[in-house]
Amino acid sequence: MGIPLAGDRPLVSTNNTYDIGIVGGGLAGLSLSISLARKGYRLSLFEKEAYPFHKVCGEYISMESWDFLVRLGLPLENWNLPRIHQLFITAPNGESISEKLPLGGFGISRYKLDAALADIARSAGVEIFENTKVHDIGFENGSHKIRTSAGLFTAKIACACYGKKSNLDVKWKRSFLLQDESQNYVGVKYHVKVNLPDQEIALHNFQGGVLWDFKN
Repeated sequence: MGIPLAGDRPLVSTNNTYDIGIVGGGLAGLSLSISLARKGYRLSLFEKEAYPFHKVCGEYISMESWDFLVRLGLPLENWNLPRIHQLFITAPNGESISEKLPLGGFGISRYKLDAALADIARSAGVEIFENTKVHDIGFENGSHKIRTSAGLFTAKIACACYGKKSNLDVKWKRSFLLQDESQNYVGVKYHVKVNLPDQEIALHNFQGGVLWDFKN
């Protein structure tokens, strides 16, 4: 579905009616909301948690994203983030390899990153609804009806930026939910202080899983 550009945007803007509604306030939802708000659209963004909060995430970002995140308004240079250009992998039998990462990346906590993007989004005019769970999205009479724990919202365009297997996926009986669940994994996140090289990211494989570590 196309989005009309600046000169074509006489969309309705009453209290709970928006040009665009975004479901999910992670990196995708926040980045999209900032980009569209700067083009003059009225946006609502729904996030089930309250910023800042931790996520089960590797927190390694490729350097190819650096310039884009800076354009969004993140002061990455000022945050003195670890630059990662070395990969170390171990196998369950004790064997290991170490290789250079040609492009490399940097480490940053999602606790910090998402909250900073949320602040930028608010400054750009995005209306963020925290602690708000979206129960359903339907299309009625030419617009999307977004039913949430904070009430009913209307948007000309609805963008799904939530994680896979959310409550909406279950409600809509998405096909991937019917697949074999025997190979599913559980992610556990734990922050510890250890003496690791700033420039290295490590993947330690063990029977049935993998441990990911680096400084952030």
